[in-house]
Amino acid sequence: MVRLLRPFGRAVTYTRLLHLIIAIVWPAMLLFVREEWWTWVVAAALLAPAGLVPAMRTVEGLQARLLLTGQRHDRGGNDIVVAPSASWGDRGRVVVWLEARLVLGCVATTLAAQLLFFVVDLIAAPFGGDDTDAGLFVLAGHAWWHVLLVPVPLVALAGTVVASGHLVTALALRLLGPSPAERLAALEERTEQLLERTRIARELHDSIGHALTVAVVQAGAARAAGDPAFTERALAAIEDTGRAALEDLERVLGVLRESERPVSSRPTLTDADRLLESARASGTKVDVEMTGPLDTVPGPVSREGYRILQESLTNVLRHGGSVPARVRIGVADCTLTLDIRNPLTAEIPGPGRGSGLRGIRERAALLGGHALTGPAEGDWQVHVELPVS
Repeated sequence: MVRLLRPFGRAVTYTRLLHLIIAIVWPAMLLFVREEWWTWVVAAALLAPAGLVPAMRTVEGLQARLLLTGQRHDRGGNDIVVAPSASWGDRGRVVVWLEARLVLGCVATTLAAQLLFFVVDLIAAPFGGDDTDAGLFVLAGHAWWHVLLVPVPLVALAGTVVASGHLVTALALRLLGPSPAERLAALEERTEQLLERTRIARELHDSIGHALTVAVVQAGAARAAGDPAFTERALAAIEDTGRAALEDLERVLGVLRESERPVSSRPTLTDADRLLESARASGTKVDVEMTGPLDTVPGPVSREGYRILQESLTNVLRHGGSVPARVRIGVADCTLTLDIRNPLTAEIPGPGRGSGLRGIRERAALLGGHALTGPAEGDWQVHVELPVS
């Protein structure tokens, strides 16, 4: 019983009825000019060219979204489209919607009005009159027991209001909803957003993970050394690395706060000296060789290459400690090659669980390249090749 009464406690039940009443207001005005059945045919004929106007889809979409679903006009969602018609298929569906809404509005409001008048006649029956007549519903004579029949048309009236509201909402979702092309575009946009968030998460892992690893290694080395000069250099390295990580974090948070704003310029391989100096300050001897025109590498490839180098050096510090590392970065034959090696040692426990190496492989795959990670000739190797053409 409570479930049956629940729709009447929701505002959308009554706004749906209002939506149907609005549909017949202006056609009903034609009855004041000529009370003939063909006035409704004229009204239906006038709706057809109106539905072909692209902006009509926006008008009907906003009205349906507000009155039929209870959503705000500026709320996101693609159940009911508020964009202008972009194709003849969209225009045709708007025309069908306008005609169907007019017909359903006429039927539902007429039936609801007749039931309401019938209720009034039933209540007034004991006080006189010939017949209980409400147009569509007639009950011969007038008697006191007619009052007992009042619940029947009331239930029918309630059912008419709820059923017509559900039906017009279903029609709106079908006829004012997105077309297949719009659904595909929305899916592509959603995919792009997910990919962007995945990239942001990967950047946070690489940047913040690198900064924390450097800080931990530097702090441990400074405490073990007991040398004030070394401690001063370690603190300076921690400060520089932390400041760079904060800049990366602020940039990423800016992207999250304003998804439509273009991504700020991120570090590229031309900024690799910052990473290398940070690794050297942590006690790692880094042998670097760069060949080829790195400044001509396309931005997306160079930025991802920077992150790959950052994650590789982080893994050296995290798992190898202060071991020498060899870094080779070269551009030749339309290919960017990164090769980072360090001697294999007993694994040093750390917070990583392989997500960094997986991220390197994913970055390479997304750019059409490939990455090899693992032991090679007594060393731990990260070898990545990315196309730059």
